[in-house]
Amino acid sequence: MNVGLPHFLTISAVLFSLGLFAVMSRRNAVGILMGVELMLNAANINFVAFSRYVEHSINGQMMAAFVIVLAAAEAAVALAIVLAMYRNFGTVHADTVQSLKR
Repeated sequence: MNVGLPHFLTISAVLFSLGLFAVMSRRNAVGILMGVELMLNAANINFVAFSRYVEHSINGQMMAAFVIVLAAAEAAVALAIVLAMYRNFGTVHADTVQSLKR
């Protein structure tokens, strides 16, 4: 069996759908962030797959590395926001917290 571009696109679509479902259905801020990470990883799979099967260049890998760095920065900032939410409001449920001002 030969693995081609449609296989990678299918896996990417499934991961993106799971991430979108997690973002839309979770009340917990950590669960929402995990959904966002799944969606970013689905985009990475698309970048690398198109780079390999369509153009045969390294542009997709460079973009995927940029998205990984962006995701790491997003995780650090989001963790700080979640810790501030818990410290100020005593919960990490996104629908309970109206604003970060007390």
